[in-house]
This record gives sequence, structure tokens and C-alpha cells, in this order.
Amino acid sequence: MNLTLKAWRQSGPKDSGRMVTYQAKDVSPDMSFLEMLDVVNEQLILAGDDPIAFDHDCREGICGMCGMVINGVAHGEQRATTTCQLHMRHFEDGATVTIEPWRAAPFPVVKDLVVDRSAFDRIIQAGGFVSVPAGSAPDAHSLPVRKEDADDAFDAATCIGCGACVAACPNGSASLFTAAKITHLSLLPQGQPERIARAKSMVDQMDAEGFGGCTNTGECTAVCPKGIPLDTIARMNSDYLKANAK
Repeated sequence: MNLTLKAWRQSGPKDSGRMVTYQAKDVSPDMSFLEMLDVVNEQLILAGDDPIAFDHDCREGICGMCGMVINGVAHGEQRATTTCQLHMRHFEDGATVTIEPWRAAPFPVVKDLVVDRSAFDRIIQAGGFVSVPAGSAPDAHSLPVRKEDADDAFDAATCIGCGACVAACPNGSASLFTAAKITHLSLLPQGQPERIARAKSMVDQMDAEGFGGCTNTGECTAVCPKGIPLDTIARMNSDYLKANAK
């Protein structure tokens, strides 16, 4: 396969960025998108050019590092797929592929396709700790949890914090991410003592970071590689309203 890449290049947070065109030649259809970028970067290095900077780590769809907008869609057009799991066979030979970083004010560009997502870390930190001793595995198993609640908590806990929801949202909202982190604790017995206070602290921190408000457009869940449903936001809003009512 031969592709034309239009990649965002930006030297640093305070520099002006621009789209630069590259040719990706003899790309194997079995390569992942990141492997394709590796090949392009090898060619750039051999030519004495600066390689394209992009985030990556596990390359197994687990860590959430490989965030980039591909042809206008966060993680690309394949649903429930991270960038590292997106394969080149989903593109046509001779296609033009546009690659950009996450676009959101709380995610400043570090370099090229790399953005600073530490705002997510601060939202999680605002949630604090679970004060109830969980004990050993047998102790945890002795606490009855409804099957529906356990399933919903597990689904929310699959959030990998990649930031695709923010990049896709027209408001730059982090509501799906924050709701997932709140929900996976709020549905379990161990998370109940701080449930309401946790929701308020995390939502307030989300607002303080400069993320936009949720208007339920659903773009976030459409690009979420883990398919976290929109109703997690409803749970978060319910707990937040209870906190303010108190």
C-alpha cells in the first residue's frame, strides 16, 4: 500500500503548528497504524528529518496513550478500536490520511501529536480514596452486589483515560471520562461512604480544568474505544445534584 499522510507538526506548546505532507510507501496491510508511523519515522530519520512525535506504550489497547484524530475521527473510523489496534487494511491503497492531535484547551500540545493529559490525573486525584477496608478477596466476595450493578461498574472501570471523548465532543467536555471514574466506585458497597462527596469533588475539578459542559450529543460514547455508555453521565449528574442539595 502507498498512502499520503498529512500530519500535524508543532515543535512545542508555544509554537505555531502546521500540516505537513509525507508519503508512506510499501505499507503492509497487516501493520497497525502506529507501526505504519514507525516506518515513516524511520524514513524521516534516515533522511535527517525530525520524526513525528506521538504517544504510545502498551500497543494492546489497554494503556490509553495512543490518542490521535485520524481523518477527523478520534482513534479513526473503526468503532471500539484504539489507534494502536487500528490496522492499515481498513484504508484504501492511495488514500490520503490526515492525522491530528486531540483538540481541547485542557490538552495542550507538547509536540506534534503528543498532548498533555495530566488534567485527567488531577480529576482522579480529586476523588480521593475509598475509606472502607476492602479486606482480602474472600471478604470482598462476602458482600452481596446486584449482577446489574456489578456489570455496570465493570463496564465503567474499563475506561483507559485516552481522552477520545474530549477530542470528539464539540464542547470539549470530559463528562464521560469523569462519569466513568465516578460510576465504577459509586455502584459498589466500598464506594458508598464518599459517593456524593466524590462526585462533587471530581466534577468541580473537571470544571476547574477548563473542560466544557455536556450537552448529550453522544459523540463521546461513539468514539470511546471501550464503548462506555452515555448513562454513566446521568449517574454522575444525579450524584452531583444530591451533593449540591445537601
